Amino acid sequence: MPAPFTFIDLFAGIGGFRVALEKLGGECLFSSEWDKYSRQTYEAWFGEAPHGDINQINIAAIPDHDLLAAGFPCQPFSLAGVSKKNSLGREHGFRDATQGTLFFRLAEIIEAKRPSAILLENVKNLRSHDKGRTWRVVRDTLEELDYWVFTDVIDAAGWVPQHRERVYIAGFDRRRFPGLPDFRFPSPPPSRPAFGDILESSPSPKYTLTEHLWEYLQAYAEKHRAKGNGFGFGLADPKGVSRTLSARYYKDGAEILIAQGTDIPPRRLTPAECARLMGFDITHGRKIVVSDTQAYRQFGNAVVPKVIEAIGRQIVEVLESPPRPAAVFELT
Repeated sequence: MPAPFTFIDLFAGIGGFRVALEKLGGECLFSSEWDKYSRQTYEAWFGEAPHGDINQINIAAIPDHDLLAAGFPCQPFSLAGVSKKNSLGREHGFRDATQGTLFFRLAEIIEAKRPSAILLENVKNLRSHDKGRTWRVVRDTLEELDYWVFTDVIDAAGWVPQHRERVYIAGFDRRRFPGLPDFRFPSPPPSRPAFGDILESSPSPKYTLTEHLWEYLQAYAEKHRAKGNGFGFGLADPKGVSRTLSARYYKDGAEILIAQGTDIPPRRLTPAECARLMGFDITHGRKIVVSDTQAYRQFGNAVVPKVIEAIGRQIVEVLESPPRPAAVFELT
């Protein structure tokens, strides 16, 4: 029996998109990720190694698919000498604005394969990067490629006990959907786990901060507090929601620390706790197969599968619905 939809997984990381989209019944036809350690995790989890550098991939070899998913990197976009009017006023104008960036490669793939839908994720600051120019290039490029574009900033705290604001872009091919698709970004579920729910009962002592590092973090926080700044470590409330897990967590764990009493320095999260904080289920055949340092980087760079699943479900509903005629949109 064929899958309800097919998808490709670009800038795949450790497969957060794939976890979510396969849960919705999707079939992954192709994946790409350049980082060798993320590739190790991806292969261990899904039984296949992603293709490497996306710039070295023959686009013609990418299978046709229904949905393109990508957590693409945010690179500087150069608009020198290229006005928006000129860029949008001639065929393939996006090439001028995005040349030399990874988003340019992504746009090339979208143009060549024309998936019915796309789902992209990036950091919230994509909208303000380079005084908003980067965001305008991304949106204008997708619209120039003839896609309906929907965007929203969603905090994953609605699904996992972690504040994690990311910008999401959903797009639909206007050639398949002449009228504006009935798509809406999801609302969070009524309840979510508390931070304490993801913690281990007996973590290894190696995750406890040294006295020296704990003293340094306290002094650093006090120095900035005296200047009126908010920089410093964060002790997570077991009943609440933590700060954002970052890819730099391996350095000192300062943004998310767990108190262990007054006489013992706090500890950082274990890699397994980071996995649960991101919403990854590592109990069903998925093990952490890299070092702690690489695991922290991978989970800190990952998407939250539960958020992707919620958005993906809305996209699949559009894909499975009859396209609205252009007149429906024009008359509203």
